[in-house]
Amino acid sequence: MKVMISREARPQAATLLAAAVISIVLWFIPFAELLMYPFRIFVTFIHEGGHALAALLTGNSVHSLSVAMNASGETYTTQGGLVSQVFVASAGYVSSMLFGALLLVLIRKAIAARIVLLGSAGLIFALTVSYGLLKPLLSWGALSGIPFTLAAGTLLTVGLIGLAKFASARVATFLVSFLAVQCVLNALLDLKTVLFLSSPFAPSVPTDALNMANATGIPAIIWAFVWIAIALLILLVTMRLYIVSRDAASQPDLPFEEAREA
Repeated sequence: MKVMISREARPQAATLLAAAVISIVLWFIPFAELLMYPFRIFVTFIHEGGHALAALLTGNSVHSLSVAMNASGETYTTQGGLVSQVFVASAGYVSSMLFGALLLVLIRKAIAARIVLLGSAGLIFALTVSYGLLKPLLSWGALSGIPFTLAAGTLLTVGLIGLAKFASARVATFLVSFLAVQCVLNALLDLKTVLFLSSPFAPSVPTDALNMANATGIPAIIWAFVWIAIALLILLVTMRLYIVSRDAASQPDLPFEEAREA
């Protein structure tokens, strides 16, 4: 079946393509990872926030959430039943993909980029204060993760608010697209890493897939494939909605917006 990009979706599609190309090009530029580091930390917060939210939705409590300098993260929660464990362990990578998809949908539905940036800032701030600072202090657990988590979360929050307030509408819109691309690409790259680490011939390294294997008895590599399939399905559905939607509304101030006829 032939899929055409609807006319009103072309500016959004061009903006998204530009963000994806820039992201990929930066992979091959020496020391460009320094520029990408804040985005990587942002995605880690989203990943760990997914675990925390899944725990709360299944009736568990969150003891702590921490982000490390190497962009890894840990979330400690109470352990519920099997269904709860499966849901919580699966939530990290799926949440990163879903958040990226949500950003794309918000752009497509003409939600102002400044509002999206402020909402993202509020989410990072809430995770940092609630589970990165207060919960560990009150439970006297995982205190070593507080300093960097607090610093990173605060800087991300201030940066997102600053961009929402001072960046032009076009720049803000592009940054939201770039954030969406980072969530999607990092989720896929992390899943590729988990797939390799889940191989029977790989060294034993703690991963979400290993946690799932311990909880269910199903090999970690199977869970890695399941998460990859879910992530690709989310991406496929989102991109179809993104480029072929017939909604009349379109995001204003896109970098590649076509001139409208009078």
